Amino acid sequence: MNLFSEEMRRNPYPAYDQLRSAAPLLYQPSKDFWMIFDYENVKRALADHETFSSAIPAPPWFIFFDPPRHTKLRALINRAFTPAVIASLEPRIRGLARMLVDQTIERGAMDLAMDFSVPLPMMVIAEMLGIPVADRARLSGWADNLLTLSHDLLGGQAAINAVAEYSAATAEMSEYLKGLIEDCRKAPRDDLLTRLDAAEVGGERLGHAEILGFFQLLLIGGTETTTNLINNAILCFIEHPEQLARLRERMELLPSAIEEVLRYRSPLQWMPRKIRREVQMHGQTIPAGKTVLAVIGSANCDPKIFPNAGKFDIARDPNPHIAFGHGIHFCLGAPLARLEARVALAELLERVKDFRLASDAPWEPRKPLQVLGPSRLPIRFEPGKRLAGNGESAAMGSRAVVAACPPCGS
Repeated sequence: MNLFSEEMRRNPYPAYDQLRSAAPLLYQPSKDFWMIFDYENVKRALADHETFSSAIPAPPWFIFFDPPRHTKLRALINRAFTPAVIASLEPRIRGLARMLVDQTIERGAMDLAMDFSVPLPMMVIAEMLGIPVADRARLSGWADNLLTLSHDLLGGQAAINAVAEYSAATAEMSEYLKGLIEDCRKAPRDDLLTRLDAAEVGGERLGHAEILGFFQLLLIGGTETTTNLINNAILCFIEHPEQLARLRERMELLPSAIEEVLRYRSPLQWMPRKIRREVQMHGQTIPAGKTVLAVIGSANCDPKIFPNAGKFDIARDPNPHIAFGHGIHFCLGAPLARLEARVALAELLERVKDFRLASDAPWEPRKPLQVLGPSRLPIRFEPGKRLAGNGESAAMGSRAVVAACPPCGS
């Protein structure tokens, strides 16, 4: 089976169920890597950094570093990416979400991805970083180039193109970032980039390459996961109308519903690791130096851990999913993704009624091979009213942001 075909990437779960039972550890000879499908060993691969190294041939992002370098960088970034900073964003996120819904609410139709779930996290990240409104369209172009980097796994021309696009985008971003940092130093602002540049632990600060790496990681990780989480939530609700009705009756279940979406349709499907030393697993031997893909999407549907794993249950408890990873590499942006999804879905469910897919055609998967979610998701719904003029200053002040952001389709 081709685990990277469009059909498989739309719905990998029947294959996961089969492989977890028959081949929970699978070697792919054509690409020379191993895949792990069961919960226990995926969790081990994510957490046991002494055996499963994160230092793979990849961009110089701190998620691909091992201790002690990873420890130092994460500590520095934590100084700027605090819970208080994340919590303070909620009113702004709500204003942006409301404004995006306003743009389509009277039509009774939208492309959920292009009109809402793609531009929302991109605008949030742009504002967090202090990117001038006039420059924000550039972020989308860079993100598109960075998103193809996972195609390096396929080899051949696809890999050559992916690396070339990444290199070109990195060179442009590096020069742009130098100018932004110079501006921050001349006139410090209350934004994430200023805090990153000033962060210090034990007399050490982040260098330009390290800030650039986090800039790229935040642009991708801080947007792609949230986009897919929102899209996948709406797909789950459409496929399971009884759970949507349950949620509408008890909106206090929204946080739990989000956790179930993270488990049931994990936005990030797998993470790569490099074997430091020979590993015995499921009666097989993984030689040192080999690449392993820890398949998070399969682990989160392992019936040994999740009773009725194939059932979408918005009140599932306990729900020990590992959608955001596990161990020292647990996703730094998880609180932001959860906050954005909670605010965005509350806004959608309050104002968009009787939503359904606008087409029976299979949706096209997003560019990165390791994510689950549609690149476009046209839906129809019962038309509502705009909320413009209701005193939501955050929404009214952000129209220029949308105008500069191509993914929203404006």
